[in-house]
Amino acid sequence: MNTTRFAVIAVLVVTVGMAFQARQIQAKDAKSQYSRMAPVEEYLMADRDAEIALARSAAPESISHEATVLVLGRHGYETAVAGKNGFVCLVERGWMSPADAPEFWNPKLRGPICFNPPAARSVLPTTYKRTEMALAGKTKAEIIAANKAAFQSGELPELEAGGMSYMMSKEAYLTDHDDHNLAHLMFYTPLLDGAVWGADLPKSPVMLNPQFKGVQPIDVFVVPVGRWSDGTPAPVM
Repeated sequence: MNTTRFAVIAVLVVTVGMAFQARQIQAKDAKSQYSRMAPVEEYLMADRDAEIALARSAAPESISHEATVLVLGRHGYETAVAGKNGFVCLVERGWMSPADAPEFWNPKLRGPICFNPPAARSVLPTTYKRTEMALAGKTKAEIIAANKAAFQSGELPELEAGGMSYMMSKEAYLTDHDDHNLAHLMFYTPLLDGAVWGADLPKSPVMLNPQFKGVQPIDVFVVPVGRWSDGTPAPVM
């Protein structure tokens, strides 16, 4: 009996160890694989209508149907559909990741997102800034430094209260790892102790995303939801 138990434990230890080692290898591979920007064409979507549909899929139709929709062009985002409700939907690329993210330049990343009006006014301008610099051929270090300087100079606005966004698209591709996707909402706040939201505590559904860490004084709290924007069930981490 004890021999069997020890054998099972040994297998579990080896399995966990292998999984951890695989994670380390994946992170190392991503860092080397995406060390620089790919050709611009790899970040663009050839089908404009497909990008509009993907952007709208970030939020339920009741929200995205009357939202402004942006598509990515060679020099930045362009308005494809003029909206009526103050929401703005678009598909973000990898350069909106945290500064130290290994997939910052991953051309496969597609992050459909719908900003509510306060976030569209005070968070979306950072997306414009980073995107224009990336498409102009700037390095990651140059993009992050310019982002930080633009906020300090007042070129980028202060965070407006009440900012949040929807990222509930079934078609998103957010990382090369695992299932590539997670249906969630994001809430933007001034810098806070994550414990104020119970973020990253055992069994808490709230996570603190370091998207703007060290660049702008914005915390991003991520809350997974159990359904995609079309109402079908979504797996929750």
